Amino acid sequence: MTDRIVRSNLKELVRLLPSLPGVYRFYNKEGTIIYIGKAKNLRNRVSQYFHSKESLSRKTRVMVDKIADLQHTVVGSEEDALLLENNLIKEYQPRYNIMLKDGKTYPWICIKKEPFPRVFTTRRITKDGSLYFGPYSSAMQANNLIELVHSLYYLRDCKLSLTKESISAKKFRPCLKYHIGKCKAPCIGLITNTEYDKQIEQITSLLKGDSSYLIKEFKEKMQTAALHLKYEEAQQFKEKLELLQNHYSKSVVVNQNISNVEVFSLIHDQTGSFGNYFRIVKGSIVHSLNLEFKVPIEEATESVMSRFIAEMHDKFGDTSGEFLVSHMPDSGALIKRSHIPQRGDKHYLLQLSKKNTLLFKRERLKQEEALRPVEYSERLLETIKKDLQMNELPTHIECFDNSNIQGKFAVAACVVFKNGKPSKKDYRHFNIKTVIGANDFASMKEVVNRRYSRMLSENSSLPQLIVIDGGKGQLNFAYEALQELGLQNSIKIIGIAKRLEELVIPGDPHPLFLDKNSPTLKIIMQLRDEAHRFGITHHRKKRSKQQTESQLRKIPGVGEKSEQKLLSKFGSLKRVREASLEELCKIVSKKTASAIIAYSGTVLPK
Repeated sequence: MTDRIVRSNLKELVRLLPSLPGVYRFYNKEGTIIYIGKAKNLRNRVSQYFHSKESLSRKTRVMVDKIADLQHTVVGSEEDALLLENNLIKEYQPRYNIMLKDGKTYPWICIKKEPFPRVFTTRRITKDGSLYFGPYSSAMQANNLIELVHSLYYLRDCKLSLTKESISAKKFRPCLKYHIGKCKAPCIGLITNTEYDKQIEQITSLLKGDSSYLIKEFKEKMQTAALHLKYEEAQQFKEKLELLQNHYSKSVVVNQNISNVEVFSLIHDQTGSFGNYFRIVKGSIVHSLNLEFKVPIEEATESVMSRFIAEMHDKFGDTSGEFLVSHMPDSGALIKRSHIPQRGDKHYLLQLSKKNTLLFKRERLKQEEALRPVEYSERLLETIKKDLQMNELPTHIECFDNSNIQGKFAVAACVVFKNGKPSKKDYRHFNIKTVIGANDFASMKEVVNRRYSRMLSENSSLPQLIVIDGGKGQLNFAYEALQELGLQNSIKIIGIAKRLEELVIPGDPHPLFLDKNSPTLKIIMQLRDEAHRFGITHHRKKRSKQQTESQLRKIPGVGEKSEQKLLSKFGSLKRVREASLEELCKIVSKKTASAIIAYSGTVLPK
C-alpha cells in the first residue's frame, strides 16, 4: 500500500471519528502500537495530527509519518479516558508515549497475609492478599520505618508455618529474639492470634501515617501503669512514645488540619521531565517519591501532569480529595480536584515539593553527565539548538574575547567547545596587528576575519555557533567580518553582554533573556569565562615580556640580540642583575657588561 493511499485512508478514518471522549491508538505498518492518547473530543484531537502538520514539532512529525492505521475506544467521561489510557500504555508500552525512566524497583513494606503476620521490606509485590505500603523513595526510609515498627511491637521475623496444629504439636522452639525480649514467641503459644492481630492493626495505622491514635494510646497506658505503681511498664510505654514522636516530628511540616492531600510538582523543559510527589496525612508526609519521565515527542506540561497523577494513583491508589499542583492537568476530572495554592501552609508544601523536584533534576543531570556522557551531550545540544532557534546542532562552538590596557598589548583569544566540552587543542591566541589604540570593535572584526578566512583557505570544518564576549558593538563588527567572508547565513553568531547576561542577536533590537538555570545560558557563560581566562593569560605573558624587554633596552649597549642572549642564559631580570662581571662578559662585551653592572641598582628590579 502506497503512502498516498495510507494518508487517504487515515483522513477518512479521522473524518468518521465521533465527537466523544475516548482513547485513540496509532499503529505503524507492522501493526505495532506506537502511540496511545486520550481525548475529550476524539475527532478534534486526532485531526490535529493530520490537518496542521506544519505546526507540529519535528519529533511529532516523525511519529506521524510512521502512522499506518488508527483505532479508537469511546468511554463515558474524561476520567474514564485517562484511566483507560494509563492501563493501555502500561500494557503495550508504545514507543512515543510518556513513560517512567526509572528502571529500578522501589522498596515497599509488606504485612504478610499469614498466621501471626511478618512485617518486612520487599521490592516485589505478590498478589496473595498481603498489605503493601509504599513505594518509598529510598531503602533507608523503608528500613527506618521497619526499625521503628520492630522497636514498638513484638513481632516475629522467622518464616515458620505457625498453624494451630503445628503450635499445638509443639514442633518449634523459641529463638534468640524471644530470649532478648523482642518477640512474644507465637511459635510456642505465648501470644494469641487476637493479641498479635491487635499489634498488626496499630502497625497498619502507623504505616498509613495516622500516629495520633497510637500516641494517645501509649500516653494513656503509660499514665495507667504509673498510677498502679508499675514503673518499669510505664517506662517502656514512655520509650515507645518518644520513639514515635521523634520519628514523626521529622515528617510533620505543616499543621495537623491538612490531611488527605496529595502534592504534585513538575519540571517539564528541554532537559527533560522531572516530578516530585507527596502524600499528606494529618500534617505529615507519609509518602514521598521523585520520578523522571521519558517524553519521546513534544507534550504540553498539562498533559505530562495528568500522566504524572495517573502514575501515582496507579502505584498508591486514589484516596485523596485534594491535589496541590505546580501546573494544572489537562483532564477535566483532575482539574476539579486540583489547585495551585498561593499562600499559607499549602503553598509551603508545594514549594517544598518544587525544591525536591529541582534538586532531583540537578542530581539526575549530573549522573547522566558522568554515566551517559553521549546522551547528556545530545540533550544539551538539542536544548541550545532550540533556545537559540538554530537549524542544526551546535556540535562545534567558538567564542572570542579581546584584552588590552589602554590600547597597549592588544591580544584576543578563541576557545573551542566540541559536543559541549572544551577542545583545548583547538584554542588559539591572536596578537592584534592592524588596529592602533583601544578599539575593541575593530580588533574583534580583525580576529574573526583572520580566524575564518584561514579556516576557509585550509578547508577546515566551520563552527555552527560563534559567541562574542561583548554587546552590540563587538557583535556587529564580528558579523561584518562574517558578511565579508560570505558566512553570515551559514554560522549562527550571538553576543553575551556582561551586565545582565543577556544574549544579543544581529538585527534583533531586543536581547534574549534566558533563565539563569538554563543549560544554554550556562554553557555560553562557561565559554565566555574560558575565553576570558585564556585571553588574560596570554595578555599577561605578552605584557610581562614586553616590560622585561623595555627594562633591558634602557641600558646602553644592550640591543635586541644581546637582550635575547641574556634572558636565554639567565632566565630572568633578577638573575641578570645578580650576575658577576665575568659571567656577563661570557655573553656580551666587557663594556656592555660594565654598563649592566652600573645600571643594575636603578634600572633592573630586585
